Amino acid sequence: METLASNDIVKPYISPSQTLPETTIKALILGLFLAVVMAGSNAYLGLKIGMTVSATIPAAVISMAILRFFRQSNILENNIVQTAASAGEVVAAGVVFTLPALIMLGYWEEFPFIVTAAIVTLGGILGVLFSIPLRRAFIIECHLKFPEGVATAEVLKAGHGVTKGGARDLLMGGIFAALVKFSQTGLMILGEGAHYWTHAGRTIVGFGTGLSPVLMGAGYIVGPMVGVSMLVGGIMAWGFGVPIFGFIQGLPEADSAYKAAVSIWGSKIRMIGVGTMVIGGLWTLVYLIKPIIQAVSSSFETMRKIRLGQHDSVLRTELDIPITYVFIGILLLIIPLFIIFNHVFNQADFGISPHLYWTTIAIITIFSVIVSFICASIAGYMSGLIGSSNNPISGVAIIAVLSAAILILFILGDQIDFSMDKAKALSASGITIILGGIMACAAALSNDTLQDLKSGQLVGATPWKQQLILLLGVFAGAIAITPVLQVLYEAYGIGNIMPRAGMDPAHTLSAPKAAIMAAIAEGIFARSLDWSMFALGGLIGVIVIVFDEIFKRTHLGLRLPVLAVALGIYMPLDISVPIFLGGMIAHFADKALEHQSSSFGVDYQSATDYARRRGLLLASGLIAGEALVGIALAIPFATYQSTHLFSIVPDTFAPTGVGLGSLAFFGLCYYLYKIASQGKLTRDL
Repeated sequence: METLASNDIVKPYISPSQTLPETTIKALILGLFLAVVMAGSNAYLGLKIGMTVSATIPAAVISMAILRFFRQSNILENNIVQTAASAGEVVAAGVVFTLPALIMLGYWEEFPFIVTAAIVTLGGILGVLFSIPLRRAFIIECHLKFPEGVATAEVLKAGHGVTKGGARDLLMGGIFAALVKFSQTGLMILGEGAHYWTHAGRTIVGFGTGLSPVLMGAGYIVGPMVGVSMLVGGIMAWGFGVPIFGFIQGLPEADSAYKAAVSIWGSKIRMIGVGTMVIGGLWTLVYLIKPIIQAVSSSFETMRKIRLGQHDSVLRTELDIPITYVFIGILLLIIPLFIIFNHVFNQADFGISPHLYWTTIAIITIFSVIVSFICASIAGYMSGLIGSSNNPISGVAIIAVLSAAILILFILGDQIDFSMDKAKALSASGITIILGGIMACAAALSNDTLQDLKSGQLVGATPWKQQLILLLGVFAGAIAITPVLQVLYEAYGIGNIMPRAGMDPAHTLSAPKAAIMAAIAEGIFARSLDWSMFALGGLIGVIVIVFDEIFKRTHLGLRLPVLAVALGIYMPLDISVPIFLGGMIAHFADKALEHQSSSFGVDYQSATDYARRRGLLLASGLIAGEALVGIALAIPFATYQSTHLFSIVPDTFAPTGVGLGSLAFFGLCYYLYKIASQGKLTRDL
């Protein structure tokens, strides 16, 4: 498979020959505690605004701050803490994007503790187990970027004195991003996006960008190739798709041209991105067959050496949980999966024969494992491209829900006319969401686990210890998330469903991503889903793959990764454009360094290494600063049931805020470019 990053050998901070305490009692307790806290806070955010915030870097910073009070602590302990904490956070993402749909559909009247915790646990464990061979495939064989894993490693190393001047760049980036984020989301004096849309005849045209430092920092880390590909997808969706659809189908009712554009994109164009994502995911799996086979073979070879007593020839930093344990674990999980599906799939609800009933249970059980691996692979690959925070887990969840619904319709469609029987359609929709929830949790954990394993690779952690703590983090997150969901539902309501009379609809948690899942499941069984957009996305995926293969054979260094293009179609411009800008900063900074080296006789490689190192630290600081403030704001927002708690300006200030936000954002862009493109080029960090 073509790599998207340098093939240089990774030299970890802690040598593989050096052994330090990792899974200590204090690290386990702190990590699992943070896993519970992060799961709860992200559950609220996911239900409120349809997004979660990454816990990886905040957990690393919190860990370093707390463990400093102990006489002995080290970088590998801190890495274990952030690994456990991030598992709890990502559990929330997999759950809140799917299972609340069961409340909206009326399939559940509450979140049953045992069933909900079992769904989360089984999906999460599958995700961690699948990530073990994927670690070798993506991190070692394919050399993907994993920007947040890189950023986390830089945070950990800077906190332990690996650089002389690097901590300053990291700190400055963190301070600037934290101030911008608090001014945007807290005080609301800076705009979070700049958009201009206007009516043009029978349609609308326009463009826009988000003003998020974390996205620009992530774009710098992943580089120009992914950024350009995402922008291509964004232009397809917003520059062509929205205006064309508006012209042909007419404009929806909306207060402004921008809101009309968002409505068209959300209801129609976004499904094109899902279709492209499906084709891109399948194509990616074709490419992944060889690296995954190599990964599994390498794991068996490692086990063989250990059995023969050749321990010294196996590096500590290459020891995963044995692959045989992985296979055994997956096979054993089939039993509880079968039990869960038997519990929720009521034979009486469908009125089918016992033979068809048990056949259906067996098929969906095997199907859940296979598609969970596919979803985990797609999510893990996209995580390597753009990071876990910006990874559209909801898009992977849509793929899971779509595939589950199609399977059930295929099996039972000849026996049941779901479009005419609402009760059976409801039962089928519920099973579909539960299947999708398991697969979404597997994807979410794979997405996050690989970032953690990347940071572990860079700092010199032992993979099997990280993988073990991730499994414990899944259990902690699953136990915590279920009562949190029930409490939030009882307190605010979810979607348009209120648990009791007299509640204020203004305070309800809209759960926008779960609402999409409910609409898809319901639409498939009612035969009302528009498949044309999905098919168009699949066609676009095929076309992009053809162009990418042509570019690959030209040897000009041009590539157009289909999943990156799919992300650009599926995600709003607020995400695609800042990532593109960050990639362009990296590109033009390298060009400036090349010019300096030719003009002043400086060794280009050493100049680039030094300046890119500073740029990487600053970009990591931007990611860390915004993530910390995002977590910090989640607590008072949840407590006081308002995201306007710290706002100090009236609504009429919004246009001025956009201008001020643009100045701050592009000021940070310029600062990153200056740091990454010049300086004392021969001085070591």
